[in-house]
Amino acid sequence: MAQILRFPKSNWPLRRADALSHLIAAVSCHRHAQEDVYWLKENAELLNVLECTAQAAGTGGAAGRRDLAGIDPAALATLRAFYAGADRHLCFFRQYYRFVLSICMDLEDLGLVDTELGEAGHIGTGYIHAGPLSSTGRGEALAQWVMQQDLPSHEVSDLQRAEARRLVARRGLVLDFPGLDQRLHAFADNSAQFAVPNRKAAYELTHIVFYLSDYGRRAPELSPAAVQSLTHVGLLAFLDQDADLLSEVCVSLRYCGETPSAIWEDWLTRHHQGFAFLEADKAAAPPLSRDDYHMYVVSSWHQALCAGSCFDERIPKGALRFQRPAQQGVLHQLSQAVFQVGAQAGDWQALRAQISARLSESTYEVLCAAERSSACFETFFEAFARRGIAGGPVARVKNA
Repeated sequence: MAQILRFPKSNWPLRRADALSHLIAAVSCHRHAQEDVYWLKENAELLNVLECTAQAAGTGGAAGRRDLAGIDPAALATLRAFYAGADRHLCFFRQYYRFVLSICMDLEDLGLVDTELGEAGHIGTGYIHAGPLSSTGRGEALAQWVMQQDLPSHEVSDLQRAEARRLVARRGLVLDFPGLDQRLHAFADNSAQFAVPNRKAAYELTHIVFYLSDYGRRAPELSPAAVQSLTHVGLLAFLDQDADLLSEVCVSLRYCGETPSAIWEDWLTRHHQGFAFLEADKAAAPPLSRDDYHMYVVSSWHQALCAGSCFDERIPKGALRFQRPAQQGVLHQLSQAVFQVGAQAGDWQALRAQISARLSESTYEVLCAAERSSACFETFFEAFARRGIAGGPVARVKNA
């Protein structure tokens, strides 16, 4: 029978190195088969957060390095085996080259693998290197092969091109996509569009910040309009009580040198403390690709940036499901109420009482907190309300 373990309250807290050992083993050994794209995705996400938070206060100093050095070798065995055979994996699963590069480079940069691995195979035998690997490890050779095969040219979106460019640049290689930065900035600057619920566009915005900032290593040079776009997405995420998206927004704002709303970050901290780990047999659980693993990882990432530590909870051994605390957002009810008001919706102060009367007490409190969380709530609401009708004489909402 499944057992739910909550944190952080415990009379016997584990060392952070032990918690990391259990988490890495759970993700690399117990959730998905290595040939499953979800294995690549989840391990890439975890290692990426570990690598980019290694710079943060409390995780990048001597104590953080000791935690990484103290990880149980048995927990790393699967990842080290993957690293050792990454040339074949990349050659066969080349459509997932960004995941493979990310995993290998993060393992190297975290110091979790031995980069002196000796001879590699040859292209004719199904491997991608010819001759011995350099002392920098597989990451550079894999990136060179990716460029030789021109895999990034097959990307259909600017976001994927930006990720590929950032990955190979980690090993000193250059991908040139003319006009890429200008297009990314133009997309991010359209702040009115980010007041409309669109999860795909919202996550593309946060990832643009991640890639342009090299995960916080340099200023992304966002315009005020793009920062306003992040604020709009943050308001939507808070209204929906979506800790996954809101964590990414707050991380993005910090990478831009901005201070996220204290209301958002306080809620994220309380939400993070409500996560539970569910110990259950893999076969008996619903599909693990639909649990709250990603939300837990990005929430932990945010905690590292705002509180100086992450992945230091009591994490049990074995197969894990990640379970978020129950939350009730107001976004759906707010959208319904605004739509029912009709084509003249748009003035928040004029509609506030009418809309609030349609809400339950708990959802009304979320709406009030959202309103307090940002000085630009009225500007956000004007774009969110989408006043007018298609083809009618409606004024275009201006960006910041």
